[in-house]
Amino acid sequence: MSVIIGDPTVGQLSLRNEPVQARSTARLAGLLDAAAAVIDELGYERLTTAMVAERAGASIGTVYRYFPDRIAVLQALAARNLERTLATIGKAIADTNHPTWREALGAGFGAYVDAFRSEPGFRSLRVGDVIDLQPRPTEHSYKWIVAQAMHAALVQRFETPRDADTKFAFEVAVEMTDAMASRAFTFDTAGEAAFLDAGREAVFALLETKLDTPN
Repeated sequence: MSVIIGDPTVGQLSLRNEPVQARSTARLAGLLDAAAAVIDELGYERLTTAMVAERAGASIGTVYRYFPDRIAVLQALAARNLERTLATIGKAIADTNHPTWREALGAGFGAYVDAFRSEPGFRSLRVGDVIDLQPRPTEHSYKWIVAQAMHAALVQRFETPRDADTKFAFEVAVEMTDAMASRAFTFDTAGEAAFLDAGREAVFALLETKLDTPN
């Protein structure tokens, strides 16, 4: 029996067994937490199922009960990263404490950057575009999904343009943010402020040409 983990719009990642009981769900979460911890230390390229089992204090058979191989572990962790990132971005943009689109959008991009600090394994794996996660739900990248979600969240609150050029600008903005954040966190777990600030300035310079309705 298999289970689809994550939002079906994000991707379809099949596990060997469906975690129908709370204990199984907790065990699966523990395996993913263990994988994230190993990735933080060694990078996703060196992750093995044996490392996941050892870090989780589980048998290798338990790992294989849920994941057929290391790629499936990476896929599931990337899907979890993406789900959590989409949730935090959506919440930040929807927060009425950010009354203008600039403040709301800044909070949304801030939520993405904060995942580099707070989400184990995110600095290396992020939302999964750094590894081959075929098949994808669309021909687009997973950062494209983040960009579309940010745009949709902004549309719900403000008079945000919905044309293709604006949507593309959001995709470019997310790619820029990801690249600059990746550089900012390469040598500093807190993120080098100069790179983060430069990335933010570039993103707003781009999007302000599209989002010319300040309300």
